[in-house]
Amino acid sequence: MPIDPKVALGAELPSRECSWTPSDVQLYHLGLGAGARWTDPAELRYLNDTAPQVLPTFATVAPTLRETEPPRVHFPGIDIELAHVVHGNQEVRVHRPIPAAGKATVTGRIAEIWDKGTAAVIVQETTATGSDGAPLWTARSSIFARGEGGFGGERGPSVKSELPDRAPDYDVTTPTLPQQALLYRLCGDRNPLHSDPEFARAAGFPNPIVHGLCTYGMVCKAATDTALDSDASRVTGFRARFAGVLYPGETIRTRIWRDDDELTIAATVVEREDAAVLGDVKLSFRSE
Repeated sequence: MPIDPKVALGAELPSRECSWTPSDVQLYHLGLGAGARWTDPAELRYLNDTAPQVLPTFATVAPTLRETEPPRVHFPGIDIELAHVVHGNQEVRVHRPIPAAGKATVTGRIAEIWDKGTAAVIVQETTATGSDGAPLWTARSSIFARGEGGFGGERGPSVKSELPDRAPDYDVTTPTLPQQALLYRLCGDRNPLHSDPEFARAAGFPNPIVHGLCTYGMVCKAATDTALDSDASRVTGFRARFAGVLYPGETIRTRIWRDDDELTIAATVVEREDAAVLGDVKLSFRSE
């Protein structure tokens, strides 16, 4: 049985040590398209050689930076084929700005398992603690496993937020490169869905797709640049639901509504009549 909820729910995940350098941060930001405005001092803050500012979404790749093997969906009570899995949701909350170089211990657990009938949703929660003993970030992510439901569990919540009933405060577009996924995968996500055309077609896609976490980071960066004067240290949290796919070379449209200390965001694909790529997007930030 691929999922045994009695074993899996609440199970502690193996802790892992991770470290990063300014070069790792630069590579991550380049994987998100940083440097497109190569003479803009605000843009170049992401690519400083000694002390680049760090987008909070870097937390999603820091634990896997140097991995070269495809990820495995193998946890206590859970063993699922990678081709059956897509990313569902992602949230990162930073307890302080992530330093340009550092070390952390990452611990986690299986926080929730929902039975959607034809699929299962598995939620992981992880916390990173810096070498000084203070927390750096907390992340929650869910995966949607096709064909793995029907084990008799609870269906779980189904929440969809509504966009504000007014014109957005900002409306920006971000092009992606044809090699966007091939570049981003160097940050440690070697899932062949993003690089191998045959694997992608076997999974039901006409071609490899951009990593959901790449789109996630690109939208966070676009919102930070547009609404927060490119100051990543002001971002305290970012969450999104993966609502669709993005193919390399397509253009992301990011509409942003500002309200006190939170941004509500819609991310769509320009070339496909604004098909949703991220939904339920919220960015929290601190005032200057």
